[in-house]
Amino acid sequence: MLFTPEQLWQSALSEIELQISRPNFLTWLKNSRLIEKKDTGEILIGLSNNFAKEWVENKYHKLIFEIIKNLDDSIKKIEYSVIGAANPSFEKISLESIDINIGQLTFPEFKVDPESGLHPKYTLDSFIVGSSNELAYAASLAIIKNVGKKYNPFFIYGGTGLGKTHLIQAIGNEIKKVYKNKIQIKYVTCEKFVNDVVNAIRNKRMEDIKNKYRNIDVLIIDDIQFIGGKERSEEEFFHTFNVLHENNKQIIISSDRPPAAIPTLHERLRSRFEGGMAADITYPDFEMRMAIIKTKLSQMQKNLPDQSIQTIASKVQRNIREIEGILNKILFYQETKGVDLQSKIIEEIISNTIHRVDKKVTPNQVIKAIANFFEVLPEDISNHSRRKKVMEPRQITMFLLREMLGMSYPDIGDKIGKRDHTTAIHAYEKIANEINKNQSLNQKILLIKDIIYESC
Repeated sequence: MLFTPEQLWQSALSEIELQISRPNFLTWLKNSRLIEKKDTGEILIGLSNNFAKEWVENKYHKLIFEIIKNLDDSIKKIEYSVIGAANPSFEKISLESIDINIGQLTFPEFKVDPESGLHPKYTLDSFIVGSSNELAYAASLAIIKNVGKKYNPFFIYGGTGLGKTHLIQAIGNEIKKVYKNKIQIKYVTCEKFVNDVVNAIRNKRMEDIKNKYRNIDVLIIDDIQFIGGKERSEEEFFHTFNVLHENNKQIIISSDRPPAAIPTLHERLRSRFEGGMAADITYPDFEMRMAIIKTKLSQMQKNLPDQSIQTIASKVQRNIREIEGILNKILFYQETKGVDLQSKIIEEIISNTIHRVDKKVTPNQVIKAIANFFEVLPEDISNHSRRKKVMEPRQITMFLLREMLGMSYPDIGDKIGKRDHTTAIHAYEKIANEINKNQSLNQKILLIKDIIYESC
């Protein structure tokens, strides 16, 4: 299959962006490019400076190699260099060797507003509403009409890739449009907020944090669960929250779980989060996934046969971001091959993508993720305590070891405290029977799966 280095790298970037935080993507990879490629399967990625090169090599190399390899299995090695630096071990690709007739995939430029931190691509018009998110959407409309006076704070929670970031940024963009930029908005990830606090402490400039976050009308914080256990950041956010709330300034927060389920979160901050409106976003049903795919295709001005769309919607159930990544990959292959892909090939692309992570999951990762979720120790799950607090996580552990890893019942029993295999059978069947009747249990298991996948 012929494709240019630029096509390969841009397609890889579109997937990388879905799997790391936006601030990290913009900081380390926005200006990167694939600058050299050899017939031996070696490629050279150019980065903007030495610090970016070291960071990407140490933190993202495994992810980048996996994505590149999945797009082009001829790639055997990736090296990194600062753009402009000489590297005699690689030969330049000649322009004559590139087939200029290959259609170029287009990718939108990054246009994040430096003042608000909002990305203009996140709009209410492009947000697909269904039974899984209609409460959160309705509350968002009410907030836009009565900023700071209705549902304050507004807390949205749900699994990875379900549209939380899209919705909270869309609220910010809609407020900007409706009030003609007269309302000052600040969107940040929790990671960015924590980094700001750390830098302010280091440079003895805490007053800068107060000026930055307390003199605004709408504060939007993404992935607040990461603030748990970071004492100075929690303290600063607590006081910022109070100042804004007392002055009827709107606070919008997202998390992968409800306030009560965030480990190590200080109780006084938890009570603040629970004092407003909390709305969950659950997993989209088949019809909603179909609508999402068709909307994404329309935005990209691309087409796929209805049968292909149905195949994607039926196979990809875990999150919307995963749908976007698979769509990008399918369209990439379609563009480079110049023909419509058959359903069998599409199913193979989907299978290779969504099961790529499953193979890496280990029993200890499952146990650790469940222990963290329920705020118990991993050894509590394996010991023979019959405390109610550990009974549910223990049964869910047995269920997921069977469902995700395919472990035998004797192996599960042996792993969880040398128990008899009949105990594992009972636990699996109990959870399997309840999961379709108990929405709360189903949501817990889906969230735990997301945590496990992210830990791989």
